[in-house]
Amino acid sequence: MSGNGRETTTHSHSSGGDRGRDGEHGSPFAPHTPDETAAMLDAIGVEAQEELFDIPEAVAFERSLGIEPRSEREIGREVRGMLGRNDELVEFLGRGHYDAYVPALVDHLADRSEFLSSYTQYQPEVTQGFLQALFEYQSMLVELTGLAVANCSMYDAATALGEAATLARRVRETSGHRVLVPELLHGGRRAVLENYIAGTDAAVETYRHDDGNADLAALESQLDDDAVLVYAENPTVRGTIEEELAEIGALAGEHDALFCLGSDPVALSILAEPASVGADVAVGEASSLGLGASGGMGLGLLATREEYLRQVPGRLVGAGTDAAGRRAYTLTLQTREQHIRRERATSNICTNQAWLALRAAIHAAWLGPEGLCALAERCVTRPRDLAERLNTIEGCAAPVHDRHHFREFLVRTDRPAADVAADLEARGFAIHAVDETLVQVCITEANAAHVDDLAAAFEVVA
Repeated sequence: MSGNGRETTTHSHSSGGDRGRDGEHGSPFAPHTPDETAAMLDAIGVEAQEELFDIPEAVAFERSLGIEPRSEREIGREVRGMLGRNDELVEFLGRGHYDAYVPALVDHLADRSEFLSSYTQYQPEVTQGFLQALFEYQSMLVELTGLAVANCSMYDAATALGEAATLARRVRETSGHRVLVPELLHGGRRAVLENYIAGTDAAVETYRHDDGNADLAALESQLDDDAVLVYAENPTVRGTIEEELAEIGALAGEHDALFCLGSDPVALSILAEPASVGADVAVGEASSLGLGASGGMGLGLLATREEYLRQVPGRLVGAGTDAAGRRAYTLTLQTREQHIRRERATSNICTNQAWLALRAAIHAAWLGPEGLCALAERCVTRPRDLAERLNTIEGCAAPVHDRHHFREFLVRTDRPAADVAADLEARGFAIHAVDETLVQVCITEANAAHVDDLAAAFEVVA
């Protein structure tokens, strides 16, 4: 069917593998036959589609792309061949991206057409189901963080941290420009943060760590009234559990700086609630629910105190009533530059991760409170047991930090870390080489069945 409701000859049912090629039988994504295209051009008074675009000659591409049309079967065969060249590795990688088991239920529900085809839920009349699911996602984050307001998703943890820094600069009652972050902050997250505040007078500075956790004395010596935000993570990028969050929050409060705590929803089910340790903003990566290993894609979370409600970036789903008095949901307080004057916008975030937030909500609901806590507890016991086991191997010392850990930990090796990682890779395992003597191992429910094999490989390569 064409856009005006009349039948077209978009798809040819007799052309086999050639069906759907542009210029012959139309395209399933732009369903216009040559006759329809000619009628359109005649109606607007031009002879060719190229006249509709003003492309400078310097950037115009007039050559052939050299991509021959292929059938679905041919493309599938080619893609399988390309993917077949990848190494088959069991990943024990972490540092912010985790390979989590995602129950089949998540795919079955999230792949329903009413979810997949709903890019943004601007029309509440037709997207009540999706809006309700996002409201539940926000409610889960509120319960996990103890903070009153959560938005219905950010791109990833890095952009959520960037948004927290700009939020802090807007609400700060006194002057200031310094954003303090841990020296162990993941390089990618710091780069995004610095990009967020580029062009302003804000500056990112680091505070030292002591045995994997914040060095309170060093942080206190750096803090003054010029600080607008203090950021800490729990767990840290090395998997350590930060033990003095309340003290960090108190130090930030003494200088009227906002305290931002980074975490994830699985960890938050058993670790200190951000609100209970004085956090003004909670950010982090929520993709440990509903997504699994994605090669970089993330789902950012952001929650904050109610007093900062109108400073929250992105989107919020609100609950109210319709004309008949029934409970209804809608997007509200969209204070981004797409909807209000640019100079009044709280953010330039122009989209979100609604479908991933939906998946996280489904996964969390499938687990339930007890299941979520049980999963988190295994994220503590599994790395503890594996670290103890690796520590018995000659040439290994684990864990490096005398702390409780969540999902991951460091191992000090007598051999160069890069060589250890390379030898493990040759035996089918992927781990991080952190520096010359440290490797990092992450264990989740997705790779737990291979722990014995990894330990055996360490005995050979250490």
